Amino acid sequence: MSESLVFLNGQLVPASQAHIAIFDAGIVLGATVTDMTRTFRQQPYRLGEHVARLFRSLKYTRMDIGMSQEELVRISADLVAHNAKLVDPLDELGLVHFVTAGEFAAYAGSAGRAARMKPTVCAHTFPMPFEFWSEKMAKGAHVVTPAIRHVPPQCYDPKMKYRSRMHYYLADKETQLVDPDGVSLLLDLQGNVTETSGANFLIVERGTIVSPTTVNTLPGVSRSVVMSIAAKLGIPFMEKDIQVHSVMNADEAFLASTPFCLCPATKINGVAIGDGQIGPIYRRILDAWSAEVGLAIDQQVFDSARRRTASI
Repeated sequence: MSESLVFLNGQLVPASQAHIAIFDAGIVLGATVTDMTRTFRQQPYRLGEHVARLFRSLKYTRMDIGMSQEELVRISADLVAHNAKLVDPLDELGLVHFVTAGEFAAYAGSAGRAARMKPTVCAHTFPMPFEFWSEKMAKGAHVVTPAIRHVPPQCYDPKMKYRSRMHYYLADKETQLVDPDGVSLLLDLQGNVTETSGANFLIVERGTIVSPTTVNTLPGVSRSVVMSIAAKLGIPFMEKDIQVHSVMNADEAFLASTPFCLCPATKINGVAIGDGQIGPIYRRILDAWSAEVGLAIDQQVFDSARRRTASI
């Protein structure tokens, strides 16, 4: 059987042969920017927007990969087309891009070295593991606010999507002590709600969708879809600082992220959000999003999870 391909440093190579050096800056320093796209009906969804955000992160981190956005979009679309032939026709693919600062000539841990390095550029795919999210989409996620705080923007701008995520790892370890299936929702140093490790967090107050400001959060592509759909449906959308008190007293809450698009959050720190049920604004947004992509997004998640569980 053919093997999936990986784009690595200008070449398409079999996944089993795609390796990164142990002295790559992504390993030594965690100096990596990234982005992720998913498919619908095995066609990349908003690939151009994800690549554009990746290039903004590259500019911010002073990494020059020697290719244009258009080139990377073309290569990525070809990669998805090839690898999609190797999975079940009902499966969707996640497409990950990541770029590190490159390889050190010798193993070095100093972030301040002036050595000229060529960035390591990679794009790879994987079948979307919808079973990870199916129960949360059906019943709602429980978000937990751990003691670990979000990295402040004075350190680096959260509009860069990066992989230096030790704070999220530690936060998840704390959250799992409260609820093994909980989702870490980080606060900033002032106690304002920010985001989870993989999603923007939104609440609904008196019919208005409220988002934390992008001072402390990534302007997600899925978040932008929510904003666009809300505008079409006449649902107000605003940004402001919100706190745990705001979430506890919200009518609804949900997560927006590339893999699952939208997932309800029905509990925070053990307390029901609203009536603890999936809310009508969430349903309206998800239904409109499903109409845009031509399939029921939540039903695809449920069906895929059942199919994979049955095959085990």
